[in-house]
Amino acid sequence: MQVTNEVLPTDPARIMAMMEKGPDGPIFMVNLLKFKDKADYEDGRATDLSGRDAYMIYGRAVTDLLPKFGGRGLFAGDVTFLALGQVEELWDEIAIAMYPDRASMVRMSMSDEWREISVHRAAGLKGQLNIETVAPQNGTDSPFLAMIAASKGGAS
Repeated sequence: MQVTNEVLPTDPARIMAMMEKGPDGPIFMVNLLKFKDKADYEDGRATDLSGRDAYMIYGRAVTDLLPKFGGRGLFAGDVTFLALGQVEELWDEIAIAMYPDRASMVRMSMSDEWREISVHRAAGLKGQLNIETVAPQNGTDSPFLAMIAASKGGAS
């Protein structure tokens, strides 16, 4: 399996696929993030920020922006260890965001507000993978989801 980190999509077929309806119901975007050592702004501005610091400016702003499109941040954490498998270089952080549907995520990423804050994202990211996921159609078919529901006092 070959892995290619990107900051923005470069494959026209993938861009067209993003414009399709996508799955029904909410999507959960898993973001595997790799930061630059030093932030590098496209407009050439001088900065002493690390790539992580520049991305965190974006991260705080996008957390406020997500609800305007029906989404929310669910989790973010530092990658500390690869327990299984092999990869040339680990990502630095993982973040998971929920959107009501793919169209909401696309609308957000095309909004003026997102474009304004995304300069920090581009300055800080060396690359990333965005993986769209959905909950199983019937969550009770998933032992993991059933366990989570049971631990929160939900149905088992």
